[in-house]
Amino acid sequence: MIFVILSLFDGFICHSNGVDICSAIFELFFNFSGNESKLGMSRGIPEPKLTAMDAMIDKLTGAIFIFQIVVVMVLGIAGNVWKDTEARKQWYVLYPVEGPWYELLVIPLRFELLCSIMIPISIKVSLDLVKSLYAKFIDWDYEMIDQETGIPSHATNTAISEDLGQVEYILTDKTGTLTENRMIFRRCCISGIFYGNESGDALKDVVLLNAVAGSSPDVARFLTVMAICNTVIPIKSKTGAILYKAQSQDEDALVNAAAQLHMVYVNKNGNILELRFNGSVIQYEVLETLEFTSDRKRMSVVVKDCQNGKIILLSKGADEAILPYAYAGQQTRTFSEAVEQYAQLGLRTLCLAWRELKEDAYHEWSLMFKEASSTLVDREWRIAEVCQRLEHDLEVLGVTAIEDRLQDGVPETIETLRKAGINFWMLTGDKQNTAIQIALSCNFISPEPKGQLLLIDGKTEDEVCISLERVLLTMRITSSEPKDVAFVVDGWALEIALKRYRKAFTELAILSRTAICCRVTPSQKAQLVELLKSCDYRTLAIGDGGNDVRMIQQADIGVGISGREGLQAARAADYSIGKFRFLKRLILVHGRYSYNRTAFLSQYSFYKSLVICFIQIFFSFISGVSGTSLFNSVSLMAYNVFYTSVPVLVSVLDKDLSEGTVMQHPQILFYCQAGRFLNPSTFAGWFGRSLFHAIVVFVITIHAYAYEKSEMEELSMVALSGCIWLQAFVVALETNSFTILQHLAIWGNLVAFYAINWILSTVPSSGMYTIMFRLCGQPSYWITMFLIVAAGMGPVLALKYFRYTYRPSKINTLQQAERMGGPILTSGNIEPQPRSIEKEASPLSITQPKNRDPVYEPLLSDSPNSTRRSFGSGTPFDFFQSQSRLSSSYSRNCKDN
Repeated sequence: MIFVILSLFDGFICHSNGVDICSAIFELFFNFSGNESKLGMSRGIPEPKLTAMDAMIDKLTGAIFIFQIVVVMVLGIAGNVWKDTEARKQWYVLYPVEGPWYELLVIPLRFELLCSIMIPISIKVSLDLVKSLYAKFIDWDYEMIDQETGIPSHATNTAISEDLGQVEYILTDKTGTLTENRMIFRRCCISGIFYGNESGDALKDVVLLNAVAGSSPDVARFLTVMAICNTVIPIKSKTGAILYKAQSQDEDALVNAAAQLHMVYVNKNGNILELRFNGSVIQYEVLETLEFTSDRKRMSVVVKDCQNGKIILLSKGADEAILPYAYAGQQTRTFSEAVEQYAQLGLRTLCLAWRELKEDAYHEWSLMFKEASSTLVDREWRIAEVCQRLEHDLEVLGVTAIEDRLQDGVPETIETLRKAGINFWMLTGDKQNTAIQIALSCNFISPEPKGQLLLIDGKTEDEVCISLERVLLTMRITSSEPKDVAFVVDGWALEIALKRYRKAFTELAILSRTAICCRVTPSQKAQLVELLKSCDYRTLAIGDGGNDVRMIQQADIGVGISGREGLQAARAADYSIGKFRFLKRLILVHGRYSYNRTAFLSQYSFYKSLVICFIQIFFSFISGVSGTSLFNSVSLMAYNVFYTSVPVLVSVLDKDLSEGTVMQHPQILFYCQAGRFLNPSTFAGWFGRSLFHAIVVFVITIHAYAYEKSEMEELSMVALSGCIWLQAFVVALETNSFTILQHLAIWGNLVAFYAINWILSTVPSSGMYTIMFRLCGQPSYWITMFLIVAAGMGPVLALKYFRYTYRPSKINTLQQAERMGGPILTSGNIEPQPRSIEKEASPLSITQPKNRDPVYEPLLSDSPNSTRRSFGSGTPFDFFQSQSRLSSSYSRNCKDN
């Protein structure tokens, strides 16, 4: 069907606008689509993502379930014992002397029904709802709209916003992510002559322009390779100007530069390419195209000169993929020096070469190439092997140097996120020196003497082993020094390290805050993300091209930049942004707020369910442990659906600190990264609070109404009212920033509680007829509510006041400074203690550290020494280490790989 449509479309275009457009459409369709294309092979299968907070909630839910089973079993046994020993003695109970065999299960099943609300079923619905709102906040953020392109930020995945606040490692691509991906041809070296070194622009170099005007053979061949060794398609506009549709920005820059130097790529008619050079027309017939691959790191085109019939191989690629294949006797030292010189300037380099082929040798090779292209088994390997038979004995023509400017705000963004304790890895396909220069310019690494760069290189396993051992030893020694230490590794050494010395490389990853990985393939990027995830780090991968898709899908959080390489990365990512600088706001503002709000919402959901459940359990002690419910089913349903859900849902608007303060003091992100607001310790605090409030409500209610000959419905309504009042004050106490909507939700919900029950009290068949009218008319009811609130909130307020006054956290200090309206000078540093690694050297066959032993903060405490994790023998983190320790990072244990 597709072929029929294309045939019809082809005929229409061919008769309307020319054969060149028809050929362009066919080439675009067959070269750049399908599962066998570069994008299809780099895509991979995305895995379902579970946030750290969801995993913790699942563990807490399992603990509550076990607690529920224990309570049901204990109370069920106690109920049966009381029934057999005491209940049968009471004349009003009327238990039969002998019952059926399943009678022993009746009371336990009653308690199972009573305790079933101990696990809030609505928590998943509530979390999904607020997470959708978090995603909308990201979409609606006007400060994250790229003013240059008008591209807004977008959250594709609505389920992992809180993970943004717990990011510990950012793995970033370079081209198009840190840089603008706006390629500009700057310099070149042709036949050993450097152009553009003085002016900084080869296109304005007088010597080069004179060589072009004089039709220098070396320059002409160099420009020919620049113009047609690519997959660019020229298209004529209505004005007659030639526009180029290129697969990459590099090819577009080279073709346009060649056109400015009078080697104009004019037309492509089928396989015939037409060039115009100094007024003369040159035609070439494309015989074969050897596509670029990450393994070969070069691209070649076999063309036939239509004037003299010569068959020529044109090649371009990385220096290590071109220079070693030069013909014997050619001096390539000058070209190597040019590559190094341009890389030191942060320019992207490509080497150009060509080779004249004999017709018989080409036809013999062509048969092998067609056979390899049509095979169904190991196609890529066989094509690479056949290409290798042709791509040798090359005549190196020269080197090109292209500038890719750094995006605005990249250095500031990296510096701010480093202060937040986030580590950075750069994964790029560029040359090592180019990547290092870009890393220095964007504050990725620090220059000497503040920083130190360690190199891992080698072509054999032994060389890589020695280099890795040396770097690992240096990293251990300098781990406690106030120095920014980073390591650099290329793709070849990385492949050996991951296969042969994975444990040693894993330890190096734990010790290092910064890494630069050069000449890496898309699969290697994904492997590095998987390595850090296996050490239980929360990873974020950011990129802009199709070769970053696998890395983005593998990471805990994937961020795509809607850049010049298309929308492949943005569509495959969880979040898409217009520029790298928006990552700072995405993490510090949206990620941190989402984490704080979700932590409160999840623990409050358990708290409100536990309060009502504990009251039911206490009531069983005065009802013969029979499993009788104090509350009717309507009240229990309304309690979860209406009375307690609305106030907490508006917590999505709560902000403990203003956005400006958060951006000014990124160190406070450590609290989220360490899981300080949701862990077993904080949950134990909410569990204890629910137990305490249940005791207060039950004891005061029973003593106030049990001896007044009240109906059970009245007693139930008094206890329910006490729970609603307490929870309104709990939400108000935990709210940091009040808005009109929050006041309406908290206090309006309290008014709605009475309005709903007043309406139900007018219905005779509701079982609550006139109850609320009678209670509200009694002064004792309001006195009881006052006593419940005073007794329940008094100790909580006292503990909160003590913590804020005598043991304030850095967040509390910033909150007080905001409320006083004074300038916020500093919050102190909250950076963790460096890893405690043994200083003595050990061989590469190291053993992995033991599994981490978490240490959780005390009940209702936010003390500096409280933390989520420890390393080795359990040394706690010190959140107040000197800020100069740039090489410090979280003490972390790694799982066995």
